[in-house]
Amino acid sequence: MPERPIALVTGASRGIGAAVARSLSDTHDLLLGGRDEQALRPLVDELPGARPWPVELTDHDAVAAAVADISRLDVLVHSAGLVELGTVAEASPESWRRTFEVNLFAVTELTRLLLPALRASRGHVVLVNSGAGLSAKPNWGSYAASKFALRAFADVLRAEESANGVRVTSVFPGRTATDMQRDVREQEGGSFDADRYLRPESVAGPIVSAVRAGADAHLTEIVIRPS
Repeated sequence: MPERPIALVTGASRGIGAAVARSLSDTHDLLLGGRDEQALRPLVDELPGARPWPVELTDHDAVAAAVADISRLDVLVHSAGLVELGTVAEASPESWRRTFEVNLFAVTELTRLLLPALRASRGHVVLVNSGAGLSAKPNWGSYAASKFALRAFADVLRAEESANGVRVTSVFPGRTATDMQRDVREQEGGSFDADRYLRPESVAGPIVSAVRAGADAHLTEIVIRPS
């Protein structure tokens, strides 16, 4: 019996990451990434072929140790993220650093470390970006800047790794009904109404379609907006 492909999903304990993991579970063995193993445990128990991959993504030494035993990887989905709103006049250097550490530097380093495993399987990297990675608005300076940078990273990675058979997809969802969005609405001083936003499953669907696309099709960018 052939081995099932392996997918590593960061931010898998909730939101889009958890929805992607559920959608891939019928065809892939899963490494579920997150800071807290206990938070990952319900999804691990729910999905056959899933195991926790607890690591603080901004701790590069810990990440290097965590990937040491991964020799083959078919799919890497970057879904972890951080939002801290504030005007340019108000936002501190620490806030900018935190945002870039999570939204960009953690992504670039994890990807770099896993490139040999991805090359071995001619794998696929999916970067969950944001509408803020396409259009920057007031109060979203550090977040939008990190997501614009993430888009540039994806473009460079795609160009550099195409000869190795590695596919790279950037996904730009609009506002999605997640705990992160609830936190954003609190920062904005507004109410959270899940019915106004995309469901995490509606974002996961196109991601899985990109992953499962035939070898002749490379979905490089996916933009999803609430209807």
